[in-house]
Amino acid sequence: MPRTTLSESRSLSDRLLGYTFRRPELLRQALTHRSFGADHNERLEFIGDSVLNCAIALALYERFPQIPEGELSRVRANLVNRDTLYRLAQSLDVGRSIRLGEGEQKSGGAERRSILADTLEAVFGAIFLDGGFDAACAAIQTVYSAELDTIDPAGMSKDPKTRLQEFLQAKRLPVPEYVIVKVRGEAHLQTFEVACRIPVLGIVAHGSGASRRAAEQAAAALAYEQATRV
Repeated sequence: MPRTTLSESRSLSDRLLGYTFRRPELLRQALTHRSFGADHNERLEFIGDSVLNCAIALALYERFPQIPEGELSRVRANLVNRDTLYRLAQSLDVGRSIRLGEGEQKSGGAERRSILADTLEAVFGAIFLDGGFDAACAAIQTVYSAELDTIDPAGMSKDPKTRLQEFLQAKRLPVPEYVIVKVRGEAHLQTFEVACRIPVLGIVAHGSGASRRAAEQAAAALAYEQATRV
C-alpha cells in the first residue's frame, strides 16, 4: 500500500519542485514502481532522463560560456549520474511518496538508490509531459539549485578516477588497480570498501561508498592526493 495519498504527493510536488500538476495522474504514475502495478513509471523515467540531460546541459551552457564541450560533458555527467539523483531524491524525501509492491516495500525499496534515482527522473518526465520543457527545466533547476550555485567546473570536469589515470599516464606509469575489500550491510543498503593500488608508487588507498563506483571514486581521490606528493 502507498504510504502517502496523492494529495500529499501533490503537495510535496508543489512545495519542493515549484510545480502544480494539471494532470495529477501523471504524478501518480511517476511515483509508482513496477512492483506496485502495470501503470508504473519506467516510460516516464525514459523521458525524464532525456529531459534532465537537456536541462542540465542548457544550464551549464548558459552559466559557463568559456568552458569547452568536452569539459561541459564531464560536468553534466557528474550532475545527472545515479549517485547525485539518489542524493537529491533523498533530500526531497521522495521515498516517502513512492508506491511500492508489498514485497519491495518490506525489502527496503523506498531507500534503494536505484529506485529513488529512477523515480526522480520519472517525476521530471511527468512534468515535461504535463507542462512542457520550460516547466520541466524550471523544476529541474529548482531541485539542482544548490548544485548549480556551488559547482566548481575545474574540480568537477574530471572525476577522480579519470584524473588519477591521466596523471599516471602523463608520467608513463601503469594505471591503478581497484579491488573490492569488503561489502557490508543488507542488499538494499550495502556499503562497499575498495582499495586503489598503485604498486610502482607503493600506494594503497581505501575508499567506501554506497556503490562500487562511488567507493572506487573515493579511493581514487585519496590515491591521487598521495601520488601528487610522491
